[in-house]
Amino acid sequence: MPRAALGLGMRQAAGLKLARLLSMREKDFARLVREAEEDPLFARLLRSGVVSRTPFPRAYFTARRLAGRELAAPAQGLGELLDGRSDLVRLMKKAGRDKFEECFLREEGMSDEERGRRCGLSAPQARRLREFLDRITIRCDFERPASAPPKTFSAVAGIGIEKGEPHLSFFHRDIWKGSYRVAADRLAAQRASLPEAERGRMERLLRRLELLNRRKTTLYRALEALASAQSAYLKTGDPLQRQPLTQRSLATALGVDPSALNRLISNKSVELPWGTEAPMKALLPSAKALALERLAALVTERPGSSDEGLRRELASRWQIRLSRRSIAQYRKDLGLPSSRTASPSSNAARTR
Repeated sequence: MPRAALGLGMRQAAGLKLARLLSMREKDFARLVREAEEDPLFARLLRSGVVSRTPFPRAYFTARRLAGRELAAPAQGLGELLDGRSDLVRLMKKAGRDKFEECFLREEGMSDEERGRRCGLSAPQARRLREFLDRITIRCDFERPASAPPKTFSAVAGIGIEKGEPHLSFFHRDIWKGSYRVAADRLAAQRASLPEAERGRMERLLRRLELLNRRKTTLYRALEALASAQSAYLKTGDPLQRQPLTQRSLATALGVDPSALNRLISNKSVELPWGTEAPMKALLPSAKALALERLAALVTERPGSSDEGLRRELASRWQIRLSRRSIAQYRKDLGLPSSRTASPSSNAARTR
């Protein structure tokens, strides 16, 4: 086989392996990292200085609060999930972490009345929390037919607030204890000292480490970029504070292909500062999605507003500039009353 064709085949194989790593769940990726680092050859490369670990900047570690549960893509409830000031989040905080985990995450057979009594909640409040958790977590093919397994999200990290700014705390120490660096001069000496068979093993291990590294560093940089871009939302818990951000613009900022970024984040989730968990994609809202959310909030706040009044308020409050025709169409998309029917009293006043 010509050398050029062989090189192309190797690059394609590496690309396929990287694509698989990007979409892999954290616990499965952590297992691959452990397997690579338990190889005796890896320990030899560490001792010789050929390979070293460089800690990720500001890499904190934490235990996952909702241990053992994976987030499902719920048909409803994303707004509740995102809003750090919602009634459900307040109920979780009122119960306290220990009691919440004991009564809602571990004790499957406990009644809602007993959960409420132990957590200082009423039975209806306990039932709301239990039903919410059933809706957003995988328990037994809930809300989906057996032929269509639910999409699940692998928790990557928690986002906390420290000194007024978001910071990342990772759940898998095996993955995030450091990235790999290879010293070129020491590698050349090590390569020359090994027999051919051992040299081949070393090259294969180094290629594995390179792929693991690319997956680690791309995800780390994506998480940092999202925490920075959505800082206001993460600090306030107000979903209307999210900023528009597309996968394409994030991929450009990271210097990666958009399809690679999509594979990376499509099944990953993060724990938000108030303890609930959301898909990473929730931190990548489109400009249209945010405009719809903010318009809905304004119509709820000011039900009698005209399309022109809403247009001005959107521009003033959030710098969203839409035409009155767009406002009318968005009202229709959201199932909201038009300005002609929103406020009968104001319409009557205009006709007098």
